[in-house]
Amino acid sequence: MKNHIIIPMLFFAACLSAISQEDPYKWMEEVEGDRALEFVKKQNKITEERLSSQKEYQDIFNKSLEIYNSPDRIAYPTINGDFIYNFWQDKEHVRGIWRRASKSSYVSGNPDWEVLLDLDEMSKKDNVQWVFKGASGLHPTYDLFLVNLSKGGGDAVEIREFDVNKKAFVNDGFFIDESKGGADFIDRNTLIVYTEFGENSMTTSGYPRQVRMWKRGTTLQDALLIYEAEETDLGSFGGQIRDGSESYTLITKAITIFSYHTYLWLNNKLVKLDIPEDASISGLLNNQAVLNLKSDWNVNGKIYAQGTLISLDLKELIDGQKKIQVIFQPDEQTSVQGVSSTKSKLLVNLLTNVKSELYIYSFDNGKWEKEKVNAPDLGTIGLAATDELSGEYFFTFTNFLTPTTLFIANADDNSYKPFKSLPAYFDGSKYQVQQFQAKSKDGTLVPYFVVSSKSAKLDGTNPTLLYAYGGFEVSQVPNYSATTGTAWLENGGVYVLANIRGGGEFGPKWHQAGLKEKRQNVYDDFHAVAEDLISRKITSNKNLGIYGGSNGGLLVGVAFTQRPDLYQAVVCAVPLLDMQRYNQLLAGASWMGEYGDPDKPEQWAFIKKYSPYHNLKEGVAYPEVYFFTSTKDDRVHPGHARKMAAKMMDMGYPILYYENTEGGHAGSSTNEQRAKSTALMYAYLLMKLR
Repeated sequence: MKNHIIIPMLFFAACLSAISQEDPYKWMEEVEGDRALEFVKKQNKITEERLSSQKEYQDIFNKSLEIYNSPDRIAYPTINGDFIYNFWQDKEHVRGIWRRASKSSYVSGNPDWEVLLDLDEMSKKDNVQWVFKGASGLHPTYDLFLVNLSKGGGDAVEIREFDVNKKAFVNDGFFIDESKGGADFIDRNTLIVYTEFGENSMTTSGYPRQVRMWKRGTTLQDALLIYEAEETDLGSFGGQIRDGSESYTLITKAITIFSYHTYLWLNNKLVKLDIPEDASISGLLNNQAVLNLKSDWNVNGKIYAQGTLISLDLKELIDGQKKIQVIFQPDEQTSVQGVSSTKSKLLVNLLTNVKSELYIYSFDNGKWEKEKVNAPDLGTIGLAATDELSGEYFFTFTNFLTPTTLFIANADDNSYKPFKSLPAYFDGSKYQVQQFQAKSKDGTLVPYFVVSSKSAKLDGTNPTLLYAYGGFEVSQVPNYSATTGTAWLENGGVYVLANIRGGGEFGPKWHQAGLKEKRQNVYDDFHAVAEDLISRKITSNKNLGIYGGSNGGLLVGVAFTQRPDLYQAVVCAVPLLDMQRYNQLLAGASWMGEYGDPDKPEQWAFIKKYSPYHNLKEGVAYPEVYFFTSTKDDRVHPGHARKMAAKMMDMGYPILYYENTEGGHAGSSTNEQRAKSTALMYAYLLMKLR
């Protein structure tokens, strides 16, 4: 009888415990919930009134809008067949136009643009806030395109077939309902499609499980299923890769964000490629499939080191054989940042101590030969576009003080010339760039850049903005930001970019040093840079602000909860903050390869040590944080920022909160929205740090 009493009592106690631990702000996760939107409306009003009343706000807004709408911006090219395509937004085209010009017209420097699709007209007609999310064309004619359209800027897109010669969507053409999916042409009448096909067709991460082959004239539901991932996988994706006149249908099963199974669809069957799970094909040229190794690979007793760029004979790989060529093997300071190809050359973009170098590789007589492109140095090179029909390509060069220049180049003779440069929106000659190193808690040296006035004094009083990201092997490199220059540098600010672990600046090992249980390394690196700035008297804790978005929003959330003594201002944009529920919200489950699985007790044990939402404490002198997010962000749930802000407010902490009603994960969809978010942020920083 005694046990019958104890068991119900234990059950009752467990229920009480569960109730007491229930998240009291969970209602904020209802994106369009009336109560949540009332909170958003109220806080937006408070924040707008306070920040727009700062004396610098209107000037920053006006200058930023002028920059975003400037006709002198670079019209970046996408090459499809004989035309250059471009998407453009300005004050007359608020939501933007998709347009094209012939190659010769574009290269002349005075392109005769042909408008294909006007998003403003379309939005007005449909009463939908359409956002252009790119288009893919039918090779080799490029008369038909699959246009991706988002309602309000989220990642989910509606896909419609478009005829560029008729400048119209195809009547009864291919159409795919809104989903976090995609499609590509196999031929004129066939698509490879990954989308939501109905019940149980999406993974727990919110991405498609199924890849299908869809024939024109049939229903999407009747499309041939050629691959299906598990529900717990990240997703499955398909597309075309081409090597000259040959094309292959590639299917990828993403187990996690960093592990894959790669297949080719050949002769109506799947052929799995025997390559490492953490490496994917990043290029195909002269039958050489290019891989960037994320870990050591042992092939027949020979070790190919982590970070090495290699190629394999694709036809032999299909038959189960591995014939490997080393393209590039990096040292401790160097990493591969990008790979692309022209008709007959491979372009490899390298980063050496966070400075770019560009090389052209040729595959001749069974081996790779390289030639350096003598592009400008001490800055960042970006591969803007390549031509599959010739050796022509475009690249950009930029640094903190040099306006971005677009170069037109030819890989066949290694020639290049400047094509178009941004105007100088601020006087770069007044500023200097320095690179320093901070020693992290475990002794690792972490580089960072400081952009400051040449007349700045090392007296610890400079208003300083520290930015970093620290995740997903994304490198942070010098770039020219006209708005940072006009809104921050010209107002006496110092700008700092930190290359902390978690990024890809020094290859896969730099990223992997911040994964899962090693995550604290990322935050220790960030704290170390802040402390180094203070010790050098570049700034002080009363003049130091930090900014981060997305994973960087998590970074600054951890920073101010772990070390509130270091920071006076925090801009926490589209952030992850509730790391116990992040995998239950929108695309969160897809990032467990980065952070770990909070539903597993042994992994929650290390995640909970830094989860900002769970490490808020009463009676701590936190800085007044500015949270920024978007209702239409369908990647990182706006509930993260909402809940953190509400919890801090209920604890008695002052905060500022602004949520744009559209914009997706980018936060803004139009130039006016971008100018407003820029002005709000810098008005806040100037208010707090000067």
